[in-house]
Amino acid sequence: MSELLRLATAGSVDDGKSTLIGRLLYDSKAIFEDQLESVEETSVRMGAEYTNLALLTDGLRAEREQGITIDVAYRYFATPRRKFIIADTPGHIQYTRNMVTGASTANLALVLVDARNGIVEQSRRHAFLSSLLQIPHIVLCVNKMDLVDWSQERFDEIAAEFRDFAAKLDVADLTTIPISALQGDNVVSRSENMPWYDGTSLLHHMEQLHIASDRNLIDARFPVQYVLRPYSSDMPDYRGYAGTVAGGTFKPGDEVLVLPSGFTSHVASIDTADGPVEEAFAPMSVTITLTDDVDVSRGDMICRPHNQPRASQDLEAMVCWMSESSTLSPRTKLGIKHTTRSARALVKDLQYRLDVNTLHRDEAVQSLALNEIGRVTLRTTLPLFCDEYRRNRTTGSFILVDESTNHTVGAGMIL
Repeated sequence: MSELLRLATAGSVDDGKSTLIGRLLYDSKAIFEDQLESVEETSVRMGAEYTNLALLTDGLRAEREQGITIDVAYRYFATPRRKFIIADTPGHIQYTRNMVTGASTANLALVLVDARNGIVEQSRRHAFLSSLLQIPHIVLCVNKMDLVDWSQERFDEIAAEFRDFAAKLDVADLTTIPISALQGDNVVSRSENMPWYDGTSLLHHMEQLHIASDRNLIDARFPVQYVLRPYSSDMPDYRGYAGTVAGGTFKPGDEVLVLPSGFTSHVASIDTADGPVEEAFAPMSVTITLTDDVDVSRGDMICRPHNQPRASQDLEAMVCWMSESSTLSPRTKLGIKHTTRSARALVKDLQYRLDVNTLHRDEAVQSLALNEIGRVTLRTTLPLFCDEYRRNRTTGSFILVDESTNHTVGAGMIL
């Protein structure tokens, strides 16, 4: 089974994100003949001297302007080595919330920079959001190298500036690649125009990137989503707990503990849609059965007796506010959804708002408005079984819901 790599593209407007995605799809033969013909015809109609590959994803831009969901900005393609999902996240600051949601599951962030303009405010913001979201790998693509005469000096200058900025952030793995998305240099195959660059092409880097160790395989976490009682004659006593493994591994025979009850049992079997398996790990969707008749319901957490998440009603978190019609301020009451558990939360304190461009902390702030990010203290009505976001992105994140409209108004990362 080929491994799946999720990547998010980020860059300011006109840095060439659409062209880069178009180039990856085109050069990896992931688009159909009729799609290509349509793009070629449109390019000619627009008077372009070349096939404008940005049109492969620019259909999305028109859709976005009409207010259709951001979901259309996902693109899928595969090579013999690996499958890819690209989340094309918009560059504007007013779309910070889209980047936060689109990039929250990514293994890799592609930050695009125009070689002529170098590192701009948007590049810093995207790098900061990528590190805030704990995206394990970042690739800085210095695009439009053809417009700076393939200059090694210019590339080294931009790479050094970005490295200095990334040093202030929590970036584990940073790679820089000089490319020309328009002409295809260093995108799928190595460029002959930049003999001074001795690294790999972007696609080769994406295919070879080691992502297996990005997952948390230490802390076993299984939030229960649903209790299965089929009541069929061949399985009269079957009781299974369905959900998605959020961390660690589970095997039949493992001793487990159920929260909040604290009862212990052992895993009897692990079932999937394709039959029983001998091991389950994130992000597999499975049904676990236990050897004992323990009371387990939706929102409970199955973990190891000696490795439990923190059960807490008091949370410290970074929250990105997503509501256009309201603000987040102390004493606000909201619904909170964390893994499969729902509760209500009170905002006890807003400690500071973070300026995502300068990393400055504004401690005099009274509230968070749309697309603003700040550090918040929450008190919940039920204990949540959570880990730090940096340890586990699933059990370390939550969403906030306006209970009067049922709209999602915030996304949080537990500190």
